[in-house]
Amino acid sequence: MKINEVETLVGITRKNIRFYEAEGLLAPRRNAENGYRDYGEAEVEVLKRIKLLRKLGVSLEEIRQMQTGTHTVGDGMRRHLVSLERDRENLEQSIRLCTRLTGCQERLCDLDAGAVLTEMEELEQIGTTFQNKQRQDVRIRYIAPVVITLITVLCMGSLTGLFLWISFLGELDTPPLGVMLVLALVPVFIIAGVVLALVQRIREIGKGEEDDAKNY
Repeated sequence: MKINEVETLVGITRKNIRFYEAEGLLAPRRNAENGYRDYGEAEVEVLKRIKLLRKLGVSLEEIRQMQTGTHTVGDGMRRHLVSLERDRENLEQSIRLCTRLTGCQERLCDLDAGAVLTEMEELEQIGTTFQNKQRQDVRIRYIAPVVITLITVLCMGSLTGLFLWISFLGELDTPPLGVMLVLALVPVFIIAGVVLALVQRIREIGKGEEDDAKNY
């Protein structure tokens, strides 16, 4: 099977299939004729197991331990239950803190955030972990490079068009056509460089495993 067939059959994105391969959780055979990956029923079953465990929130390392036989499924689940209990305690602590803050009638600008942060730090010292929303804000990182790229492409494209328009006017006092074409190519190269930088930046931001659980 090809990767797009596996993607449809299992319901895991191509990006995640590649990610699990890179993590060593999946090792499809290579077609001897063309060198392409050749997925079979064994790989499909492996991906189904990975999908199941990831939906339950099991870590990649724990999955690796179960795959290698270091841990049985029961061992892995017992270890994962400890993690889930810890997460529940953390969530309950956050709920208690947020519930208390619902009685706060102050505006945000008047809130004594330092006192609340001190309380949270004291809780963290005894093992509480509060949610970090930075991961949910990753998509915001895309906005700046995309906007900058669009503005640069628009400006450089306009400049290129202006050079070409002037060169085709055929005025006597304009530089030679060759010079105008060289000047027109400069913005083109700048546009290409900016677009390439954007693609690389998006790849950096998007590197890693996608959270597909909400789509299952």
